[in-house]
Order: sequence, then C-alpha cells, then structure tokens
Amino acid sequence: MTQVTLKQIRYFDALARELHFGRAADSCSVTQPALSMQIHEMEQNLGLALVERTRSGVQLTTKGQEIAARCARILGDVRDLVAYAQHANSILAGALRLGVIPSVAPYLLPPLLPLLREAYPDLELHVRETQTQLLTDELLEGKLDVLLLALPLKHADLTNRALFEDKFLLAVPKDRKLSGRVRATKELIEHERLLLLEEGHCLRDQALTYCSLQQVNAVNTFGASSLATIVEMVSAGFGITLLPEMAIGIEERGRDITLVRFVEPEPSRTIGLVWRSTSPRTEDFEELGRLVTRAWKEGPMAALRSTTRARKPVTAGGS
Repeated sequence: MTQVTLKQIRYFDALARELHFGRAADSCSVTQPALSMQIHEMEQNLGLALVERTRSGVQLTTKGQEIAARCARILGDVRDLVAYAQHANSILAGALRLGVIPSVAPYLLPPLLPLLREAYPDLELHVRETQTQLLTDELLEGKLDVLLLALPLKHADLTNRALFEDKFLLAVPKDRKLSGRVRATKELIEHERLLLLEEGHCLRDQALTYCSLQQVNAVNTFGASSLATIVEMVSAGFGITLLPEMAIGIEERGRDITLVRFVEPEPSRTIGLVWRSTSPRTEDFEELGRLVTRAWKEGPMAALRSTTRARKPVTAGGS
C-alpha cells in the first residue's frame, strides 16, 4: 500500500510554493537534505515524478502541479481539524485569519474591530488585505479562514453569506455645474472620463457592469490601487467615479467633490463573508457576520449614509 506522510505533504507544499529547496527547507525549519530526502521518498511512494530539477531552479511537473493543489487542500483540512478541536466549546476565540478586499477594509474595519475586541477579548485576529483572487486562492489553500468582500464569489468548495447592500454614488468635481432635481443615470457616464481602480479589483468590474461599458477607452485607472487616489483625482477635476456608500465618511472629507445618487434601482454591491464549506467554524463566521452587520448599521457611517440619502437628488449637467 502506498504510504504518504503528512510531513512529506507539508514539505512538498512548501517546495511547490517556494520552487527552491533551500527556501522551502527554511520555511519548514529543517535542513535542505532532510527536505530533499522526504520529497524523493514521496515521489517513490507515489510512483510519480513531482519535481523537475534544472540548473535554473526547480519546476513542478504537470502531475506535480496537481499533487501540489491536492496537498494544499489536505493541509487546509488539517488546519480546520485542529481549529475545531481548539474552539469546539467557544466562539471567536484563538486565531482567526480574516481576508478583506482594499475597497472594504479601510471603511468597515474601524467600526468592526472595537466590537470584536469588546465582545471577544480572547480572539487573536490576523487581517490580510489584498485583491479578491489572491484572497480566494489563500482561502482554498487554508492560509485564511474567512473572507470579507463583495459577492458573488462562486466556487464549489466555498460557502458564502450575504450581509448587506452597499450602494454606489456618482462622485463629480464640486465645481461641476448641476441642474434639475432628477438623479444621475448611467447614460450620463458614457460621455465622461470615468476613473476606476486598476484591473483585478472587483469594484472596477462592478462599475463597468453597471455602466454597460463595452468600450473602456474613456476609462482611466492611473494604476490606482486605492479609492483615496481616485477620489483625489476627481477632486482635482480629472474625471468622475462611482464611490461606494461605505467610503463616504472618509473619502468625502476635505475634498472638493459632490455626491449624486442614481435613479432606481440604484447600483450597489453585496458585501458578505466567504469560507470553506468543510470548515468546522461556521458558528464563528455567523457571529462575525452579525458583528459586521452591526458595525455597518450602527457605526459612524450610519449617520453619514442617512445624511447622503436625505440630500436632494440632482443630475450632473454639462460644464
């Protein structure tokens, strides 16, 4: 019977990530010969060549890539097993690795973190902020426990829970002439210079989808990876953008912009949590979702949202 040990799986996972025997050995706190020997034994036990050793470095074979993906999932399941044993009788205690997208983290974490600290002082929270695809990959590999991002995120191995709707507003330079008392429409945007985040950010894709823009010649990203940069450009008169409602409190402050609500149905994104379907920590994530929703409803942004919704709707007209 073919035998593959958990140690071999862990060592091969490290090698697949590092593609370098020395760095992989360091990450596993073992010597390079020890790691190399375990990889060689794993290849013999499986009857497969997993690694191609070349002068320029290390490459995985085609079968090695498939084995590496399976090893990552196995290690994720092992971490889930350990987490279950550690937290079986408690909620939101111990380590929790939370992934958050950049267009959510600066706005939702400030009201959320105090709630978590007050309600669950034994929680050891680790936050990872990056784009959706990277977060998804790390979640599937077991490097993260749960994600806070914009839905939908469809994957057979993942479970998601929608929490609330975050509406978009049109942000235009303050000196832009406004007329009438009807709201902004997506047709208006077709004739404007639309500033969006760089490719890879889901907020960019959501804005383009709403605007029904097949051609993006009028779209300029400036290589921006933060909403702060985009809003600063709008304030300086270089274009317009779609701004999530949750960002109003921070991004409107001190900038020369006017926010315009859209006609019904207003564009929005669904904010929610995503975790592995095999994770035993569903109760933790449900409670986290409750606190995220509370932070959204009761935090400093709540009053700002009410103020913005009460503003008289206008249409951005010609300059």
